[in-house]
Amino acid sequence: MANKTVEKQEKKPLLTPYKMGPFELSHRVVLAPLTRSRSYGNVPQPHAILYYSQRATNGGLLIAEAAPVSNTAKGYPDTPGIWTQEQVEAWKPIVDAVHDKGGIFFCQIWHVGRVSNAGYQPDGQPPISSSNKELIPQMRNDIVDAALFTPPRRLSTEEVPLVVNDFRLAARNAIEAGFDGVEIHGAYGYLIDQFLKDGVNDRTDKYGGSLENRCRFALEIVDAIVKETGADKVGIRLSPFEDYMQSVDSNPEALGVYMAESLNAFNILYCHMVEPRMKNVLEKVDCPHSLVPMRKAFRGAFISTGGYDMEDGNNTVAENRTDLVAYGRMFLANPDLLKRFELTAPMNNYNRDTFYTPHSVIGYTDYPFLDTSD
Repeated sequence: MANKTVEKQEKKPLLTPYKMGPFELSHRVVLAPLTRSRSYGNVPQPHAILYYSQRATNGGLLIAEAAPVSNTAKGYPDTPGIWTQEQVEAWKPIVDAVHDKGGIFFCQIWHVGRVSNAGYQPDGQPPISSSNKELIPQMRNDIVDAALFTPPRRLSTEEVPLVVNDFRLAARNAIEAGFDGVEIHGAYGYLIDQFLKDGVNDRTDKYGGSLENRCRFALEIVDAIVKETGADKVGIRLSPFEDYMQSVDSNPEALGVYMAESLNAFNILYCHMVEPRMKNVLEKVDCPHSLVPMRKAFRGAFISTGGYDMEDGNNTVAENRTDLVAYGRMFLANPDLLKRFELTAPMNNYNRDTFYTPHSVIGYTDYPFLDTSD
């Protein structure tokens, strides 16, 4: 019987340990950052203590929901900020609860850029972006109502370093709150992606035009945060193939490889990439592209995300196409996801209608755990 148990475990690469820089991970299943819109007034709430601790495992990596880096960075209701001392203090018991379970906790730091409207901005100002290109109103985050976007204001060359500094200060605050590190949100059509993608970025200064110039803003943020926190506390999430929020690039593979290679100069802890098959965040499509060139180019830990189930995750680790796999909606609906993977148990289905409701329990901490009493 013991040999059969060992054999069973060996067939599940997701359950094998991995050393990620200074962190000894006991498995390769990562909680992906998931906006939940339950941080009233942009302040993390006590109910998040239970939410994150439910999903924490000894030696497991969790990435917190995206936290705006400043009062200009908001674009969604009730997202948990990281730019004020009140927010830092509110994060502390949440981080402590994850650490009490033996988890490793990173804070994703975020600026939405043009994915916003004047109602979220200080004094009703236009949101900032790499460009003044306006977003077409669209469904957002599975919410039925069409999102309305205020035409953005293009950042001047002189203003860009100020936003870089907002990211640096947010990283400092995250470390003060007790997080083990930060993940820079450079994906899904938000501000950093608005600089990276030539379908949005039409600048003619040093932050626009060539691939090198379009990546400059992202790499300046990485550089500033590495100098603030140390490289082993820094990761980044990128989605070069994504077209979310009308953010497209004419050569996404070249963009992804260039970023992966450029990040090596900073020795950051990890690169978190979204699979090309996820064309609009919500559904998988057939796609000829692959993350393998980026995986080969980047020298740190590599995290893949995007439409994975258990079998797909095990295969991609076994084939050395990634080191770790991040799960979002599946982890949201199955707080004991690791245990379900261990037992090959059935999964709870998630309810999209409660992804972003403000309730402190429903669709948040009320998903059932396996009954293991037998």
